Amino acid sequence: MATRVGMVSLGCPKNQVDAEHLLYDLKQQGYEIVADAALADVVVVNTCGFIESAKQEAIDTILEFCELKKEGRIKAIIATGCLAERYRDEMRKEIPELDAVIGIGSNSRLCDIIRDVLTDKQPVCCYGEKTALSMEGGRIISTEPFFAYIKIAEGCSNCCTYCAIPSIRGAFRSRKKEDILEEARWLAQNGVTELVVVAQDTTRYGEDIYGKSELASLLRELCRIDGLKWIRTLYCYPERISDELLETIAQEDKLVKYIDMPLQHCNGEILKRMHRHGSREELEKLVEHIREKVPGIILRTTMITGFPGETDEQFEELCEFVKKMRFERLGCFAFSPEEGTPAFDMPQQVHLKTRERRAEIVMEQQMLISDEFNERCIGSTLEVVCEGFDRYAECYFGRSAYDAPDIDGKVFFMSDRKVAVGEYVQVAIDDTLDYDLIGTRV
Repeated sequence: MATRVGMVSLGCPKNQVDAEHLLYDLKQQGYEIVADAALADVVVVNTCGFIESAKQEAIDTILEFCELKKEGRIKAIIATGCLAERYRDEMRKEIPELDAVIGIGSNSRLCDIIRDVLTDKQPVCCYGEKTALSMEGGRIISTEPFFAYIKIAEGCSNCCTYCAIPSIRGAFRSRKKEDILEEARWLAQNGVTELVVVAQDTTRYGEDIYGKSELASLLRELCRIDGLKWIRTLYCYPERISDELLETIAQEDKLVKYIDMPLQHCNGEILKRMHRHGSREELEKLVEHIREKVPGIILRTTMITGFPGETDEQFEELCEFVKKMRFERLGCFAFSPEEGTPAFDMPQQVHLKTRERRAEIVMEQQMLISDEFNERCIGSTLEVVCEGFDRYAECYFGRSAYDAPDIDGKVFFMSDRKVAVGEYVQVAIDDTLDYDLIGTRV
C-alpha cells in the first residue's frame, strides 16, 4: 500500500506553485496524494515566513498536526517553505515533533527524505543553495481547474528594509521566456482559461537574463496562446511600470484591465527609509498616468502603517493620499518588525497598538471608497467566471475581471439554468454587499 501524503500550503501564490511542483514529484515517485492532510501518513507543511501573523499561522498549523501525531494518526510531519528556510535549526529545537525541516533549496529531495524519516525514524534537517529551487517541472494544479498561477521569476533584489524575502529566497532570477510559454500552453491545453502571472516583482522580469524588462513582451506572447481568456499580472513595482507595459495592457483583449501595484506608503521620507522610490507627488502623477493610458483600469495596492518613525502627520498624509487616489482595491497592514531586516531595530519604533489602529483607520476609509465603486457597478453587466454554488445563499458565485482570486471580492448571482464551474457568464448587477456584488445572469 502506497504511503499517503497530505500537503498544506500556506502564504502566497508563489509558495503554492512550489507546493504544486512537490505534489507532482511525490505522485511520480508512487506516493498517494490525499486532499485531507489529517488522513495522511505523512504531512508536509509548506510554510510562509513573511510577517509575524504568517509565521504564527504556520506554527499553529504544525502544532495541530503534532497533536494528531501524538494520537498515532500521523506518522511523520515535515516542514518546508519560507519559515523552514528562514529559521532552520530553530524549527527543530522549538518543535521537536517535526521529523524533517527542509530548506527551499532541498525541495527536490522531499521524496527521499520521506522514505528516510519513515525508515530510520531519525529527524532530518536539510538545506541546499537557494538557487537550487527549480521553477521548472510538472505540477499538480491545486486551484480551481479553470485558473492557475504561473511563476515567472524567483527571489528578490529590491531589498526593502522591512522585508525578509531576499534573505529567504535569494536574489531575483527570471525564468527563460520559452519555458514560461511552454508551461502556459500546457495549462491552457488542460483547461486553464485564467492565468495569473506572479513573481516577487513581475515588472523586473527579464532584466537579469535579457538585459531589460521583458514583461510586456512576455504578456503579448501569452495572449497568443489559444484557450486562455483572462491574463492577470500581480506584484508590479511602481517605478518599473513602463508605457510599453501600459500600452500592452490597453491593447490586448486577454489582459484584464487590472494592475496590482504595492506602494506601501506615500510620504517621501518614509519611502526612503523603506528603501522604496518616489514621493507623494510622483505617485499621484503615476496613478493619473496609468488611468489615462488604460481607461477603466482597476488599481490594487497595499499600504503599511506604523513603519519606524512614522509620525501622526505622515500617517495623516497617507490617509489623505488614499482618499484622493480612490484605489478600487486596497489592503493595509500594520508594520511587522522582522528579525534580520534593517527596519527591525530602526529607532523610533511605533507602538503595536498604534500601528494596528492606523491600519484599521485606512481600511475603514477604503471600505467607503469600495462601497462607492460597487455602487457605480449597479446597473452594469459584467462578465463573471463561475466558481461554484453557495447552497446557503442558494445562488452561484464567481469573480469579474475586476477581482483577483483569493484577494478581492465576489459576484453572487442567480441563474435560471445550471452554470458550470469555470463557465463565463454575463451578470446584471443590481445590488452590493460589503466588498461583493449581487446580480442575475442574463
